[in-house]
Amino acid sequence: MKQKHLDINDDNQFALSTGDLMAALLLIFVLLLIGTMLKLQEEFDSKSDIAERYKELQIDLYDDLNNEFSNDLARWGAEIDSTLRFRFKEPEVLFDAGQSQLKSTFTAILDEFFPRYVNVLRREKYIDHIEEIRVEGHTSIEGVNGMNANESYFYNMKLSQDRTRSVLEYGLQRLDPKILEWTKKRATANGLSSVKPIQKNETEEGRKQNRRVEFRIKTDAEAQIREMLRYASN
Repeated sequence: MKQKHLDINDDNQFALSTGDLMAALLLIFVLLLIGTMLKLQEEFDSKSDIAERYKELQIDLYDDLNNEFSNDLARWGAEIDSTLRFRFKEPEVLFDAGQSQLKSTFTAILDEFFPRYVNVLRREKYIDHIEEIRVEGHTSIEGVNGMNANESYFYNMKLSQDRTRSVLEYGLQRLDPKILEWTKKRATANGLSSVKPIQKNETEEGRKQNRRVEFRIKTDAEAQIREMLRYASN
Protein backbone atom coordinates (compact mmCIF):
# COMPACT_ATOMS: atom_id res chain seq x y z
CA MET A 1 0.00 0.00 0.00
CA LYS A 2 1.27 3.40 -0.95
CA GLN A 3 1.84 5.66 2.10
CA LYS A 4 0.54 9.19 2.12
CA HIS A 5 2.84 11.96 3.31
CA LEU A 6 1.64 15.12 5.10
CA ASP A 7 3.63 18.08 3.93
CA ILE A 8 4.00 21.11 6.25
CA ASN A 9 5.12 23.98 4.15
CA ASP A 10 5.97 27.61 4.84
CA ASP A 11 2.44 28.74 4.01
CA ASN A 12 1.10 27.39 7.32
CA GLN A 13 -0.12 30.50 9.21
CA PHE A 14 0.52 28.87 12.58
CA ALA A 15 4.15 28.08 11.94
CA LEU A 16 6.59 30.47 13.68
CA SER A 17 10.16 30.71 12.59
CA THR A 18 12.98 30.96 15.09
CA GLY A 19 13.44 34.58 14.05
CA ASP A 20 9.79 35.38 14.77
CA LEU A 21 10.04 33.77 18.20
CA MET A 22 13.18 35.74 19.08
CA ALA A 23 11.53 38.95 17.92
CA ALA A 24 8.51 38.26 20.13
CA LEU A 25 10.74 37.55 23.15
CA LEU A 26 12.74 40.71 22.46
CA LEU A 27 9.53 42.75 22.33
CA ILE A 28 8.42 41.33 25.69
CA PHE A 29 11.85 42.14 27.18
CA VAL A 30 11.71 45.71 25.83
CA LEU A 31 8.23 46.22 27.28
CA LEU A 32 9.37 44.92 30.68
CA LEU A 33 12.44 47.15 30.53
CA ILE A 34 10.33 50.20 29.68
CA GLY A 35 8.01 49.41 32.58
CA THR A 36 10.95 49.12 34.99
CA MET A 37 12.48 52.35 33.71
CA LEU A 38 9.19 54.19 34.11
CA LYS A 39 8.89 52.92 37.68
CA LEU A 40 12.45 53.99 38.47
CA GLN A 41 11.83 57.39 36.91
CA GLU A 42 8.69 57.79 39.00
CA GLU A 43 10.63 56.92 42.17
CA PHE A 44 13.43 59.30 41.18
CA ASP A 45 10.94 62.11 40.52
CA SER A 46 9.27 61.46 43.89
CA LYS A 47 12.62 61.55 45.70
CA SER A 48 13.56 64.72 43.86
CA ASP A 49 10.27 66.37 44.81
CA ILE A 50 10.76 65.43 48.46
CA ALA A 51 14.36 66.64 48.42
CA GLU A 52 13.30 69.95 46.85
CA ARG A 53 10.53 70.49 49.39
CA TYR A 54 12.87 69.85 52.29
CA LYS A 55 15.54 72.06 50.80
CA GLU A 56 13.00 74.87 50.75
CA LEU A 57 11.97 74.03 54.32
CA GLN A 58 15.60 74.14 55.45
CA ILE A 59 16.13 77.52 53.80
CA ASP A 60 12.98 78.92 55.42
CA LEU A 61 13.98 77.56 58.82
CA TYR A 62 17.46 79.04 58.53
CA ASP A 63 15.97 82.43 57.63
CA ASP A 64 13.56 82.32 60.56
CA LEU A 65 16.26 81.29 63.05
CA ASN A 66 18.60 83.94 61.73
CA ASN A 67 15.90 86.61 61.96
CA GLU A 68 15.06 85.53 65.50
CA PHE A 69 18.63 85.55 66.80
CA SER A 70 20.68 87.83 64.53
CA ASN A 71 20.84 90.58 67.15
CA ASP A 72 22.02 88.15 69.85
CA LEU A 73 24.73 86.11 68.13
CA ALA A 74 27.64 88.45 68.71
CA ARG A 75 27.05 88.97 72.42
CA TRP A 76 26.49 85.23 72.93
CA GLY A 77 29.62 84.25 71.00
CA ALA A 78 27.43 82.14 68.71
CA GLU A 79 26.79 81.57 65.03
CA ILE A 80 24.27 79.79 62.83
CA ASP A 81 24.93 78.34 59.39
CA SER A 82 22.84 77.14 56.47
CA THR A 83 22.92 73.52 57.70
CA LEU A 84 20.87 74.68 60.72
CA ARG A 85 23.84 74.26 63.06
CA PHE A 86 23.61 76.73 65.98
CA ARG A 87 27.08 76.89 67.55
CA PHE A 88 28.18 78.38 70.87
CA LYS A 89 31.88 78.85 70.34
CA GLU A 90 33.29 80.63 73.41
CA PRO A 91 34.35 77.83 75.78
CA GLU A 92 35.23 80.15 78.64
CA VAL A 93 31.56 81.25 78.65
CA LEU A 94 30.20 77.69 78.73
CA PHE A 95 32.07 75.58 81.30
CA ASP A 96 35.13 75.65 83.51
CA ALA A 97 37.96 73.43 82.22
CA GLY A 98 37.22 69.77 82.81
CA GLN A 99 33.81 70.50 84.35
CA SER A 100 30.26 69.77 83.21
CA GLN A 101 28.44 72.26 85.42
CA LEU A 102 27.09 75.18 83.44
CA LYS A 103 28.68 78.53 84.16
CA SER A 104 26.31 81.34 85.12
CA THR A 105 27.19 83.13 81.88
CA PHE A 106 25.90 80.17 79.90
CA THR A 107 22.75 79.66 81.96
CA ALA A 108 21.89 83.31 81.32
CA ILE A 109 22.24 82.67 77.58
CA LEU A 110 20.14 79.51 77.73
CA ASP A 111 17.42 81.38 79.60
CA GLU A 112 17.05 83.59 76.54
CA PHE A 113 17.93 81.16 73.80
CA PHE A 114 16.26 77.83 74.39
CA PRO A 115 12.56 78.81 74.76
CA ARG A 116 12.78 81.06 71.69
CA TYR A 117 14.61 78.35 69.74
CA VAL A 118 11.92 75.77 70.45
CA ASN A 119 9.16 78.27 69.63
CA VAL A 120 10.63 78.77 66.15
CA LEU A 121 10.78 75.00 65.59
CA ARG A 122 7.17 74.65 66.68
CA ARG A 123 5.84 77.08 64.09
CA GLU A 124 3.09 75.59 61.94
CA LYS A 125 5.22 75.03 58.82
CA TYR A 126 7.96 73.17 60.76
CA ILE A 127 6.37 71.39 63.71
CA ASP A 128 5.37 68.24 61.81
CA HIS A 129 8.81 67.89 60.21
CA ILE A 130 11.12 68.16 63.24
CA GLU A 131 12.41 64.67 63.96
CA GLU A 132 15.28 65.44 66.35
CA ILE A 133 16.70 68.39 68.29
CA ARG A 134 20.33 67.43 68.87
CA VAL A 135 22.49 68.99 71.56
CA GLU A 136 26.10 68.14 70.67
CA GLY A 137 29.12 68.55 72.90
CA HIS A 138 32.63 68.76 71.43
CA THR A 139 36.01 68.88 73.15
CA SER A 140 39.62 69.39 72.16
CA ILE A 141 41.93 66.39 72.02
CA GLU A 142 43.87 66.68 75.26
CA GLY A 143 42.84 64.99 78.48
CA VAL A 144 44.33 65.08 81.97
CA ASN A 145 48.12 65.07 82.32
CA GLY A 146 49.56 61.59 81.98
CA MET A 147 46.72 60.15 79.89
CA ASN A 148 47.47 58.38 76.64
CA ALA A 149 45.44 59.05 73.47
CA ASN A 150 42.91 56.30 74.19
CA GLU A 151 42.37 57.41 77.78
CA SER A 152 41.96 61.02 76.65
CA TYR A 153 39.36 59.99 74.10
CA PHE A 154 37.15 58.28 76.69
CA TYR A 155 37.74 61.04 79.25
CA ASN A 156 36.52 63.59 76.71
CA MET A 157 33.65 61.34 75.67
CA LYS A 158 32.32 61.29 79.23
CA LEU A 159 32.98 65.00 79.68
CA SER A 160 31.18 65.96 76.46
CA GLN A 161 28.26 63.67 77.28
CA ASP A 162 27.93 65.10 80.79
CA ARG A 163 28.02 68.62 79.41
CA THR A 164 25.31 68.06 76.81
CA ARG A 165 23.12 66.39 79.40
CA SER A 166 23.57 69.43 81.66
CA VAL A 167 22.68 71.77 78.78
CA LEU A 168 19.59 69.80 77.80
CA GLU A 169 18.40 69.36 81.38
CA TYR A 170 18.71 73.06 82.07
CA GLY A 171 17.10 74.04 78.77
CA LEU A 172 14.09 71.79 79.32
CA GLN A 173 13.51 73.39 82.71
CA ARG A 174 13.11 76.75 80.99
CA LEU A 175 10.17 75.59 78.86
CA ASP A 176 6.49 76.15 79.36
CA PRO A 177 4.83 72.84 80.39
CA LYS A 178 2.60 73.05 77.31
CA ILE A 179 5.58 72.49 74.98
CA LEU A 180 7.81 70.47 77.30
CA GLU A 181 6.53 67.03 76.28
CA TRP A 182 6.80 67.80 72.56
CA THR A 183 10.42 68.86 73.06
CA LYS A 184 11.38 65.93 75.30
CA LYS A 185 10.23 63.48 72.61
CA ARG A 186 12.67 65.00 70.13
CA ALA A 187 15.62 66.29 72.16
CA THR A 188 18.82 64.24 72.51
CA ALA A 189 22.15 64.86 74.25
CA ASN A 190 25.16 63.73 72.21
CA GLY A 191 28.71 63.77 73.55
CA LEU A 192 31.13 63.47 70.63
CA SER A 193 34.46 63.79 72.45
CA SER A 194 37.17 65.17 70.14
CA VAL A 195 36.25 63.27 66.96
CA LYS A 196 34.80 66.23 65.02
CA PRO A 197 37.29 69.09 65.32
CA ILE A 198 36.70 72.23 63.29
CA GLN A 199 40.30 73.38 63.71
CA LYS A 200 43.64 71.65 64.22
CA ASN A 201 44.45 70.71 67.80
CA GLU A 202 48.12 71.66 67.47
CA THR A 203 47.54 75.26 68.60
CA GLU A 204 45.75 76.66 71.63
CA GLU A 205 43.52 78.76 69.40
CA GLY A 206 42.54 75.65 67.44
CA ARG A 207 41.84 73.70 70.63
CA LYS A 208 39.73 76.58 71.92
CA GLN A 209 37.53 76.55 68.81
CA ASN A 210 37.07 72.80 69.10
CA ARG A 211 35.58 73.17 72.59
CA ARG A 212 32.00 74.04 71.76
CA VAL A 213 28.31 73.23 72.14
CA GLU A 214 26.06 72.93 69.09
CA PHE A 215 22.32 72.63 68.54
CA ARG A 216 21.33 70.84 65.35
CA ILE A 217 18.02 69.99 63.70
CA LYS A 218 17.16 66.75 61.94
CA THR A 219 14.01 66.82 59.82
CA ASP A 220 11.95 63.85 58.69
CA ALA A 221 13.11 64.15 55.05
CA GLU A 222 15.01 60.86 55.19
CA ALA A 223 12.08 59.10 56.82
CA GLN A 224 9.76 60.38 54.09
CA ILE A 225 12.05 59.05 51.36
CA ARG A 226 12.39 55.67 53.11
CA GLU A 227 8.60 55.39 53.40
CA MET A 228 8.15 56.31 49.74
CA LEU A 229 10.66 53.63 48.70
CA ARG A 230 9.01 51.04 50.95
CA TYR A 231 5.64 51.82 49.40
CA ALA A 232 7.07 51.64 45.88
CA SER A 233 8.61 48.22 46.52
CA ASN A 234 5.27 46.67 47.57
